[in-house]
Amino acid sequence: MKLNQFRNVLEIAERGSLRAAARSLQFAQPALTRSLQELEHEIGGPLFERQARGMVLTPLGEAFVRRARTVLEDVRRIREEAEQMRGGGAGQIVAGLSIAAHMQLLPNALRIFRQRYPGVDLNIIEGFYPTVEKALLEGTMDFYIGPEADPTFAPGLQQIVLSPNERIVIGRKNHPLASARSLKELGDTEWANNTITQPADDELSALFAEHGLGKPRLAMRTQSALSLLVALASSDLLAMVPRQWERFELMGETLQMIPIRERLSAPRLVLIRRAAMPLTPAAEHFAQLLMNNAIEKPAAKRSARKF
Repeated sequence: MKLNQFRNVLEIAERGSLRAAARSLQFAQPALTRSLQELEHEIGGPLFERQARGMVLTPLGEAFVRRARTVLEDVRRIREEAEQMRGGGAGQIVAGLSIAAHMQLLPNALRIFRQRYPGVDLNIIEGFYPTVEKALLEGTMDFYIGPEADPTFAPGLQQIVLSPNERIVIGRKNHPLASARSLKELGDTEWANNTITQPADDELSALFAEHGLGKPRLAMRTQSALSLLVALASSDLLAMVPRQWERFELMGETLQMIPIRERLSAPRLVLIRRAAMPLTPAAEHFAQLLMNNAIEKPAAKRSARKF
């Protein structure tokens, strides 16, 4: 097998036809067809079915694409690692960051990283585990930092605990309930929540149940920090968010924390990456800068090791 055959199959799968793939790769279509046939002969089975709507992966083809994508990503990293070890600064990093990680860890880390590796392209994806699990396993994402999900995460991945975490209650500036000091005082209001890892009703209700209170009224569900911020700033909705929101300077212009006395639990902040594949020097540097800004310095220090 040849690396260009891996690339060809991925392009066909992405484009959905030999003609479109050949155009994208700037190959003659007969040459691309011949390359695919040689690979299928070597593997011993068809990777695609020729259908009216184009080229559709067979089960064997789907398995091959998963492996091929990982192989090509690792080859890219080998080249970038060699370049960076020689003192070069080119390459690419793909990192998945939750909202909390964006707000607390990224601001300080970004400036320092750009000074050290100005030629490295950063692709930062807002997301939550397990929605980024597939990208981590395939090698298309270098690492993820965000709230801990189900501890039984996929085999082949490694988790590093960075710090504990908790939630706070926030609403718009001069909210009618800004003087509230207990969760019970907020029970009759309407709430917004942003979660894609579990039903939003269950998450909010569980927090109220921890303090012996009934189910709150969830009036709005979002899947992005921007949607939640706009909703809170332009209404009387309240939200429970990671405490990193309080320290985010841009939030202070439109929103405020309501300092209730109850402690609201939240998942720990963790880093997840592939266990068997080291990061490139640039990705390792970026991950370490982010970890150094974790909430509890002792926890960050314990995790401050090469990986």
